[in-house]
Amino acid sequence: MNAPPPLSLYVHLPWCVRKCPYCDFNSHELRTARPDPAYVDALLADFEAELPSVGNRRIETVFLGGGTPSLFAADEVARLIGGLRARAPFASDAEITLEANPGTVERGTFAGYRAAGINRVSLGAQSFDAAALRAIGRIHSPRETLAAVEELHAAGLENFNLDLMYALPGQTPERALADVVAACALGPAHVSHYQLTLEPGTPFHARPPVLPDEDAAWTMQVECVRALADAGYRQYEVSAYAREGARCRHNLNYWEFGDYLGIGAGAHGKVSVELPEGVWRSVKPRMPGAYVAAATAGRRGERTPIAPADLPFEFLLNALRLVDGFDRARFEERTGLGIDRIAAALERAGRRGLLDVRPDGWRPTELGQRFLNDLQAEFLT
Repeated sequence: MNAPPPLSLYVHLPWCVRKCPYCDFNSHELRTARPDPAYVDALLADFEAELPSVGNRRIETVFLGGGTPSLFAADEVARLIGGLRARAPFASDAEITLEANPGTVERGTFAGYRAAGINRVSLGAQSFDAAALRAIGRIHSPRETLAAVEELHAAGLENFNLDLMYALPGQTPERALADVVAACALGPAHVSHYQLTLEPGTPFHARPPVLPDEDAAWTMQVECVRALADAGYRQYEVSAYAREGARCRHNLNYWEFGDYLGIGAGAHGKVSVELPEGVWRSVKPRMPGAYVAAATAGRRGERTPIAPADLPFEFLLNALRLVDGFDRARFEERTGLGIDRIAAALERAGRRGLLDVRPDGWRPTELGQRFLNDLQAEFLT
């Protein structure tokens, strides 16, 4: 086997003050003042149980996602990060991201998180329009987002992302563009800009709000991408834009089909033991109580192998999200398969105008980016 791919760690912290009506993530409303410290104990036990599957490989990135991870106080985040570092080697420049919401009721202090070991924050702004925030069930205000960003700068956390959504109920292209302009003015290193979708199992799916039509949503995307580019943010993935040197290394590892351990309620992982036969996915119990009980007892959750025949689609499901696409070496290195396995599908996608064939690889065309599901479907077994 070639050298293993980079290894990341995803930590799921599943509680929110209130669940948003569009959210299909594994999140649960918090019924107490703070999450139970026993959950951090379970995370550390879970992490320790996972380590034999990766040997002495070092952790390159950590992402604390949710839910609203910033509901955990800085001292609990410090205990978590310290416990992780005590159990496994970390890269000297490991990227450690905390997802946070802007409202003061939803987070601790950013100076405290930085002292705990956080060096990147992803802030869920979503919009700078108070009416739009109410329409999607957010409980913070635009003013709180501005205050949160001021606090990030004061804490020296300059490597931060702002999450923005577009095609919101009643939104016009002008208002979507105003959100992007407002976000760029705050000086984030990174912007995530993604379309509101109605996911099955959510209140919005059961009782859909009136959303902009597809043409209006496409106009919003095109105009907002242009504004982000003008402000110095280069698109490198379907919904990700970064200044030079500020791409999210953790998410890039997903999209480049790297390895990652997943700990926490409902967390998923993927580890390459031997290519192409030994690639495994894992998933942990979804409910926090069941997860804590399992992790405390040393049970690792469900593990299933990815069949070699499925690896090309699994790889391309991620790699085709990247604006720069992929090359032959990356495909063969991460799957253990020859590029001939997908040659016919690559040719079909090129003929359809969905894929740009270059001497050094393949990347989605503008049409392929717009109809990404159609492009990815070309590679289904």
